[in-house]
Amino acid sequence: MSTMWQGCLAHTDYFEMRSSGGHDYGVWVTTPPRYDPAAVQAPVVYVLDGNWAVGMTAPLIVTQLDPMQSIQPYVQVSVGYAGEEAEHWERLRNRDLVPPGEPIAKEYIDAVEMGVEAGTMTREQADAYLAELSDSRGDMFLDFLTEDLHPRIERDYGTAPSGHGLFGYSYGGLFSLYAWLTNSTFFESIGAGSPGIVHADSQVFARLQAMGDTLPATKLHVTFNDREILGDVAVYQNLAKNAATFLHRLTSRSGSVTSALMHETHVTGLQASFLSYLRTCRAQ
Repeated sequence: MSTMWQGCLAHTDYFEMRSSGGHDYGVWVTTPPRYDPAAVQAPVVYVLDGNWAVGMTAPLIVTQLDPMQSIQPYVQVSVGYAGEEAEHWERLRNRDLVPPGEPIAKEYIDAVEMGVEAGTMTREQADAYLAELSDSRGDMFLDFLTEDLHPRIERDYGTAPSGHGLFGYSYGGLFSLYAWLTNSTFFESIGAGSPGIVHADSQVFARLQAMGDTLPATKLHVTFNDREILGDVAVYQNLAKNAATFLHRLTSRSGSVTSALMHETHVTGLQASFLSYLRTCRAQ
């Protein structure tokens, strides 16, 4: 597998790993051009939804050589699913990227039902897709990243002891907000692209209220897309509206928070959002 990925994505290794919770993951590790940890150690940027995102985000590691706007060196670690489970990444991400206790919005269920009616998923697939949301375990996945996976990355790739980042999009963006709200100091910066705050009673609002007036020291960069707001898909309208509400509730509090509006749809916005995160939080 490693040889195959070297052919598809430059400077990229691939391995599979089981979490302490018993789940299997596929991991792509993309190192900077001419990376020599013996000379300079680079921090890690973890990118979620690896099965989908790695092809659009890993090539942007060349921004570290851009003479017009260079990005600080980083090792990208993209995390997804392995083997037969890779075919079901859209369902399994519901288990891993959604905070525990997150309510399921009616608009989200309606969107899944539209998929069944349109023939893009079967009834069995739809039921399995929604079932993962009923027992979401974003807390376990965060533990996997920081306690299981990171020690291996640090050991095998000689990464820096600090300065790490996290980027997630859609439900990955919701997970990014959840990780930020845990007030952990593990990540120096976090990017949340079009965070999947589909329900107005999302856990992120309750966690934000519980924090009081002081926000985490970790840098947070939030993006969402104009076509989500202006389009006629209810689930995306809710997502953008709730993301804006979340940002508005941060304005009166002290913290390092930035945001940007992308000119994309929900589907096409991932790469633009990741690049916005790099430019805003990891500029040289």
